[in-house]
Amino acid sequence: MLLGFRTKLKLNQGQRKLMAQHAGYSRWVYNWGLATKIRLYQEGIKIKTTELKKFYTNHVKSNYPWQSTLSSRVYQFAFRDLDNAYSRFFKGLGKFPRFKKKGRNDSFTIDAGGKPIAIGGTRIKLPFIGWVSTFEGCRSTAVKKVTISKCAGDWYISFAFEQQRKKPKLKEETIGIDLGISAWATLSNAEVFPSIKPYKQLQEKLSRLQYLHRHKVIGSSNWCKAQLKIARLHRRISNIRRDYLHKMTSYIAKTWSKIAMEELCVQGMLANRKLSKAVADQAFYEFRRQLEYKCPLYGSELVIVDRFYPSSKTCSHCQSIKQDLTLSDRWFTCNNCGVFLPRDWNASLNLASYADGLSVKACGVANADVTTVKQEVMSSLT
Repeated sequence: MLLGFRTKLKLNQGQRKLMAQHAGYSRWVYNWGLATKIRLYQEGIKIKTTELKKFYTNHVKSNYPWQSTLSSRVYQFAFRDLDNAYSRFFKGLGKFPRFKKKGRNDSFTIDAGGKPIAIGGTRIKLPFIGWVSTFEGCRSTAVKKVTISKCAGDWYISFAFEQQRKKPKLKEETIGIDLGISAWATLSNAEVFPSIKPYKQLQEKLSRLQYLHRHKVIGSSNWCKAQLKIARLHRRISNIRRDYLHKMTSYIAKTWSKIAMEELCVQGMLANRKLSKAVADQAFYEFRRQLEYKCPLYGSELVIVDRFYPSSKTCSHCQSIKQDLTLSDRWFTCNNCGVFLPRDWNASLNLASYADGLSVKACGVANADVTTVKQEVMSSLT
């Protein structure tokens, strides 16, 4: 299987300058290619990116002597990125390519001209750049190319490599997942993953940094330092969320053979101004994206249930549909059979049954067990 690895680089000032020069080289070529394609299209001329790269190599590159002091592999990958951006646009997978801006998502890709690049330990020898150190040891492997990117003032290296993995022994059962705000994920076996809400935890500190930043003179040294502090705090929030998501999705994909979750309309949920910040903090799309690529890796199956399926309004005991259910109702009470369940747990049970194509009684709880179930669920939530 093909796996990705990303780690932080330990660089000196000379290496940081060299990385910034290569990132600027890649950005300059990308913007030149995009501007040229737009201008030619306006004149009625359509040109392929490969033809544009040949024209650049033979007629344009020699006009800029500073480019000969940097790796020639960088600009070739810049043209590949431009071609991929156009392909995604025409396939409807992304917006029209936009010009890159200095200091925003600086990155470049480099290879050894077809030769493998040896990776291993805390020191890596990169083509043209030389030896660089990492804070975290890398496993010994060989890769075709590496990507260097900058995030909040620090440089990172990422690459993909092939690895043989034994698929874990999965439970031959279906698990339903209901995503929410108070609880990040509620499983049909009554297991609950609490919501850590990283943005909400650090919101006060972030607000303070942004308040101090707005009083700085734009472009000054203190303004740049304040911007860097804000960027590092945003990176910390993102890392906390990403780490928690990876632990959740890996555990789920390695445990059950079939996983069912609802297709959420995140764009519509973000339209609610009272819940938009909390919904964005949960990263529902990232949760689904990770499951979509992890399930094939571990041999499990992911079933996406249609968004219009009334999982929250359907009784998991008798399958009757309740009409008067509002967002503030966190407990589900069936008007037909009288079953009393937490709303999220009831929805996850319905998702699991829907994925299996079953309409049988799925872990339904009678009224006599209401007190016991409520105590167990509330204890799991806390």
